[in-house]
Amino acid sequence: MTQPVYAIGDIHGQLGFLETALDLIAADGGDDAEIVFLGDLVDRGPDARGVIERLMQGQAAGKNWHVIKGNHDRMFHRFVTEGHEHDDRILSGIGWLHPRLGGPATLASYGVDVETDLSLPRLHGEAQRAVPQAHLDYLKHLPLYLERDDLLFVHAGIAPGVALQDQAEDDLIWIRDPFLKNTDSHPWLVVHGHTALDFPLHFGNRVDLDGGAGYGRPIIPAVFEGRDCWLLSKGGRVRLTP
Repeated sequence: MTQPVYAIGDIHGQLGFLETALDLIAADGGDDAEIVFLGDLVDRGPDARGVIERLMQGQAAGKNWHVIKGNHDRMFHRFVTEGHEHDDRILSGIGWLHPRLGGPATLASYGVDVETDLSLPRLHGEAQRAVPQAHLDYLKHLPLYLERDDLLFVHAGIAPGVALQDQAEDDLIWIRDPFLKNTDSHPWLVVHGHTALDFPLHFGNRVDLDGGAGYGRPIIPAVFEGRDCWLLSKGGRVRLTP
């Protein structure tokens, strides 16, 4: 029998939604279930710090959890460690400190004052003092993907036709159209987040589990047995098909 693997899409600082999703997984697969978190732990939601601490504590306690790096996780890390507010992949030109990207909410979760002065030098300095080094080290060393038999777990997607070992980090955490518009089969069923939907969807060659927690919608976890997929609800499993 294929061992089930559970997956949770973008969390975006929504600790309450995360706890609900973990409860649904525990009800289906027990406390020792293998879970893959698809990145974007931070930004927009109110408790990025709590989310990071929850995942760190779970892994430290020996949970079979795998946490993948998302673009928001990298932006947060780069801001605190290097003072970088902008990323070349953001075509609109807005920076991490813009409310649309959600950086101020993440800083606020660490006790940084984001109400009186949003100047970069002040916020960078306060962030360096407020964010624990252990959190920065954790984000820095998150893997970019996880391969499990016929499944590939990644934050944003892959560049079609490029070997896994040759994929660029920027694509793995940022890619949209070249991946989203591709209908060809990949070597795996790609399980990803990053592109927010109203509800998780199966597209045949990929499954998008970003149900929009960054915009206040609940996190809906999924379970995979081979390439078969179900969403989890209070009423049990709901089959997810293309």
